[in-house]
Amino acid sequence: MPQDPQWPESHAEQTDVLPAVPARPGPAGHESDVEATQQIPAHDYGAADTQHLAAAHGSQGYGQRPGGADGPTEQFAPRTAPAGEAEPAKGKRRVPKPALIAAAVFGVLALAYVADLLVTSGDVPRGVVVAGVEVGGLSHSEAEDKLRSELEPRLTKPVEYTAGDVQSSFDPTSAGLRLNWQQTLDEAGDQPLNPITRITSFFSEREVGVVTESEPNQLENAMAALRNEIDREPVEGNVVFEDATPKAIEPKNGQELDVAGAQSVILDGWADGERLRLPVRSTPVTITSQAVQAALKDVAEPAVSAPVVVHGEGADGTLEPEEIAAALSFAPENGRLVPKIDQKKMVAGVEEELASTEKEGRDAQIVFEGGAPTVVPSEDGNQIKWDVTFKPLMDVLKKDDGRELAAHYEKKPAETTTEEANQLGIKEVIGEFTTGDFAADSGVNIRRVAEEVNGAIVKPGETFSLNGHTGPRTAADGYIEAGIIQDGAPGKAVGGGISQFATTLYNAAYFAGMTDAGHQEHSYYISRYPAGREATVFQNADGSSVIDLRFRNDSPTGVAIQTEWTPSSITVRLWGTKQYDVQSVTGERTNFVPPKTERGPKENCSPSSGAPGFTVTDTRILRDPATGAEVRRESRTVRYNPQNKIVCGGRP
Repeated sequence: MPQDPQWPESHAEQTDVLPAVPARPGPAGHESDVEATQQIPAHDYGAADTQHLAAAHGSQGYGQRPGGADGPTEQFAPRTAPAGEAEPAKGKRRVPKPALIAAAVFGVLALAYVADLLVTSGDVPRGVVVAGVEVGGLSHSEAEDKLRSELEPRLTKPVEYTAGDVQSSFDPTSAGLRLNWQQTLDEAGDQPLNPITRITSFFSEREVGVVTESEPNQLENAMAALRNEIDREPVEGNVVFEDATPKAIEPKNGQELDVAGAQSVILDGWADGERLRLPVRSTPVTITSQAVQAALKDVAEPAVSAPVVVHGEGADGTLEPEEIAAALSFAPENGRLVPKIDQKKMVAGVEEELASTEKEGRDAQIVFEGGAPTVVPSEDGNQIKWDVTFKPLMDVLKKDDGRELAAHYEKKPAETTTEEANQLGIKEVIGEFTTGDFAADSGVNIRRVAEEVNGAIVKPGETFSLNGHTGPRTAADGYIEAGIIQDGAPGKAVGGGISQFATTLYNAAYFAGMTDAGHQEHSYYISRYPAGREATVFQNADGSSVIDLRFRNDSPTGVAIQTEWTPSSITVRLWGTKQYDVQSVTGERTNFVPPKTERGPKENCSPSSGAPGFTVTDTRILRDPATGAEVRRESRTVRYNPQNKIVCGGRP
C-alpha cells in the first residue's frame, strides 16, 4: 500500500510498541498501516516509553501525527476497549516464557493422561504385585493366567515357617488352603482416575494380598498339629546328679503359638513362597540361672563331697556320695531351688549295716500243739526312728568335715503282749466246721489261705476281715489259677477256690456265736455247702476288696482261729470261752425257678446239667450254755438263681 508522505516507514516499524488507534480510511480494498496496528496487543506505557516515542518521532508530541509541510497536526488517542469489554489493567505485562512452557507441558500431560486412560481401561492397575508376581497393566484374564502359571507350582510345596526357636514346614494341601484367583484380582481393583495416582504408578509398586479359601476342619487340624510342634513347656532350672556328680540344668522359657495370629499370617502369606514368621507367646520360667548356680554351689556340690557316717548302737552305717546323690533332689519354690531328701533311699543306704542294732517286735501268738492252744510270748522291738535320725542331715551335707549322725532308737511294744494273750480266755473250741470235695487246684489255694489265717487272734470288740487279713491273693503270694464263679458263670482266676475256705470259716464263726459283720452267698446254690449258710469272697486284680467275709467278736473274751488242711478237706476251729450253744434251723426250699439251657463259650467250655433256683431261710438260735434258755434267734432268707444247663459245641 502507498505510504502516507506524512508517516515515514520507519515509524510504521514501531507499531509493535504503540497502542492501537482507530483505523483511518485508505484506498479501497486496502488496509491502512494504522489498521494493521490494531492486531498488536495494547500496552500501557510509562514516562520512559513516552520519551522513547517522542525521540522516535522527532519533536512531535506524543499523541500527535504530523501533517504535511503545511498541513495541520493530526491528533490521536490510545485505543479504548469496545463497550462491554473490561479495560486492561494498568501496569500489566506480557505473559513470560516460563509460564508459556508450563502451559505447554500441562497440555501435553493432559493429552497423555486422556490417551493412557483410554488405552488401559479395564486392566489391572500399573505397579500391582501379587505374591511376588508383577501383574500391573495386564488385563484380568492375562493377569490370572500369569498368576496361575507362576504360583500354582508353589501352592503344593511345603510352607516353611519360623515360630520362636522352631523352624519347620507344613503341607498347605493338608491344611485345606487354596487360592481364589478372581477375588484376588478383584482386590487389585481397576485403573485409577486420579491423574496423580496414575503418574506415580509409573515409578512405584503396590503389593496386593492373595485371597485364600480354606476348609475349616482341615485348617483347625493343621493349627493343632502346629501347636504340638511349636508349643513347649518352660524348662525350669534345676540341679541333677549323674552318679555322684551334680549337673546344672539351665532354665529355658517355654513358648505357645498365638493361634489366631498365626492363622492370619498363614492365610495372608502362605502363597508368597517366603518363610513365614508365626507369632508365639513366651511362657517364662520361675527359676533363674542365678538360682540354679546357688543351689549347685551351696548345696549340691558340698553334699556329695564326702561320705556321711550314721552311728548306731554297736555298729555304724555309711552313706556314700552316690547314695546321697540318689536321695537328694531339688524342687522349685518361690523362685528358689529347695533341696529335698528321699528318706527311704537314705535308709536303704545304711539299713543293712545297722540291721544288727535293731530288734523286730513280735506279738504274742496262739499256736496249737497237741490239740490245745499255747501262747508264744511276745517280744518288744527296738527300732531306729529314721525321721528323727535324718532330721539334721541337710545341715550335715553342707559341711566339709564332721559329716556324721547319731541313730535314734525307740522301743516298739507288742500289740498283743504275753500277759494279754494269757488273759484272753482262749481255752476251748467254741465253733468248728469242715468242708471237702474240692478240686486239686482249688486245694492249693485253700491250703495257702489256711496257713495265713491259722493263729489269728480276734480280741473282744474287734472285727475280723478275711480280705483284710490276707491282703492281695496273687501268684507272688503263692496262689494259683483255679475255678471261680463270675457273673453267674464258671470261670478261672488266680486265687480261685477261696470261697470254700470262706464258707468253712463263716460256719465256724456262725456256731461260735460271732456277730455277722457282712457276707454274701453265691449267686446260685452249690450242693456241697449248707443251703442259706455259705459265703463267697472276691478281690480285684490289684488286691482291693470287692466281696468280703467279716465277723465281730462281741464276747468278753478273745478268739483264736485254728485251721487244718488235708488234700480232701479243710477244717476251721474258733477257740475262746464258750458263750452260746448254737442251733441252725434250715427251712424248706420254696419258689423254685427251672434252669434254662444255653450254649457255652467256644473256648474253655465246661458243660453243666444245671440246677433250679429256689428260696430258703436259715434261722440261728443262740442259747445260754448253762441254762439252755434261748438268748435270741436270727433269720436270713437267701434266694438262689437257677444254674443254667450249659451245652458245649452245639445248638441249645
